[in-house]
Amino acid sequence: MSIIAQRKDRQKKEMREGILQAAWKIVNEEGWQALSIRKIADAIEYSVPVVYTHFENKDAILLQFTKDGFALLQADLHAAKKAHRKPSKQLEAMALAYWDFAFSQKEYYQLMFGLGIPTCDRVVNVPEMKSCTAEMIEAVRDALAAGSQSEVDPMLKFHTYWSILHGLVSIQMIESNRPNSMKVLILQDAVSGFIKSLE
Repeated sequence: MSIIAQRKDRQKKEMREGILQAAWKIVNEEGWQALSIRKIADAIEYSVPVVYTHFENKDAILLQFTKDGFALLQADLHAAKKAHRKPSKQLEAMALAYWDFAFSQKEYYQLMFGLGIPTCDRVVNVPEMKSCTAEMIEAVRDALAAGSQSEVDPMLKFHTYWSILHGLVSIQMIESNRPNSMKVLILQDAVSGFIKSLE
């Protein structure tokens, strides 16, 4: 690749990153509903067509953020799982990591799971989402193998686990008046009951 081609490629990547940074700033200040191609163009001080040369439409920008969100969540789940050898402890740690991610990265979480946001049908085919779910499936399989219910369908138990986590997070995002310490106790109680069902 020539020096000119390398420079053009670098400039293209920098512009793409600048668009994403501007979009993220808008989201943090005004919420997902406020995001528009026009606002992004104004923020980076370029014309609307410049944004369209890097992203087909707003959905393409949202899809990129969705991928980034699932990659971050998967990394947190992986780190939580690797910190423990016992499957039941892995599931507990992963539940807390999931919970912490949902509330420390609220904008990502809301987009990833369409909480009040129209979701793109392509999200279910995002590789980062598949990696994230694979991390949880593996932990559930290990817990089943360590218990006495190896004949139980691990996919059924995975969906139960994820439903518990996502359901509790969604409810607690709405119920802002409940103390955080109580919210975590509810999470721990639910996950403890789930782990007992695997033994």
